[in-house]
Formats: sequence, structure tokens, C-alpha cells
Amino acid sequence: MRTDLSKYDNSWYNPGSKLKRVLWYYISCFFFELGWNVSSGLKVFLLRQFGAKIGTGVVIKPRVTIKYPWKLQIGNHCWIGESVWIDNLDKVTIEDHVCVSQGALLLCGNHNYKTTSFDLFTAPIHLKEGSWVGAKASVAPGVTLESHAVLSLGAVATKNLDPYSIYSGNPAVKVKSRQIKMP
Repeated sequence: MRTDLSKYDNSWYNPGSKLKRVLWYYISCFFFELGWNVSSGLKVFLLRQFGAKIGTGVVIKPRVTIKYPWKLQIGNHCWIGESVWIDNLDKVTIEDHVCVSQGALLLCGNHNYKTTSFDLFTAPIHLKEGSWVGAKASVAPGVTLESHAVLSLGAVATKNLDPYSIYSGNPAVKVKSRQIKMP
């Protein structure tokens, strides 16, 4: 068998109305993806207007790409770093006190290489309380970072990460436990 992209069909996938997607595209380009340091408060306000559920104390840096705000939930006191790409074709849940560092990629969709038509599939991502996605790290569809898990610099999470554990590599493997010291 051979791949036949002429048979690709994702007509089943409906991320929202075309008008909403077009409006979000322009808002996103102007207020999020440009290098301007637009206030996080304004960004949070705009995300909420498009259906995102956002807590208090959220910091969103410049050049952040968010595919569909209506599929995004961010808890309290989270940091979204510069050039983060939240490609949320499915739901992304970010709990309280989570850091997503610069250049990180949260990817909720991919293609099924086992089918000849290379079908699209989507799955949610869940970053639990206190977890940290390091700079240039990637989180694959369907992955959960458990409480206080760390995905280190450039690592690729293709499976769930255990709580209070540090992962490195591609694919990410546990390298040690996370010990948090009290000040």
C-alpha cells in the first residue's frame, strides 16, 4: 500500500464557525503574534471574548500563537513564554502555576501514518498544577503532564509524564525526580 493524499478528508473536523475563525485570525495576528509587548491583561481580555477560560495573574509574552481560544483553559498565575505555539485543534487545559517556556509547542493534532489517506486525528493536552514545559519542548496529542512534572529543554513528550518527575530527550524519558525546596 502507498500513501494517497488525494483521499485525505478531514470534513468531520469542525473547529468553529468560519466568521469566528477569521475574526480570531486577525486579532491573533495583530495582538498576539507580532513582537509588540501588548499587555497580558489585554490579551487575556481578548482570549476571553473568544471563549477561552482564563484565571488571574496570567502572563502572555509576545509572538504567541493560539489556534482556537474557545478550546483553551488556563488557570491562575501561569506563564506563557515568547513564541509559544498552542496548536489546539482539541482542548488544551493548563492548570494553576504552570510555566510554558519560550518556543514550546503544544500540538493537539497529527496525521495517522498507518492509513493510506494520512487521516487527521486530534487529542487533548492537559498540563496539571505546577508543571513546566521547557524552552523549545514539544507536547504531543493526548499527553498529560502530571502535577509538577518537568519537560526539559527541547524534549518531546509523546506519553504522559509522572508527577514530580523530570523528563529529557526525544522521546522524553524520566531522568530524575523533582525536589522542590521551600524558601
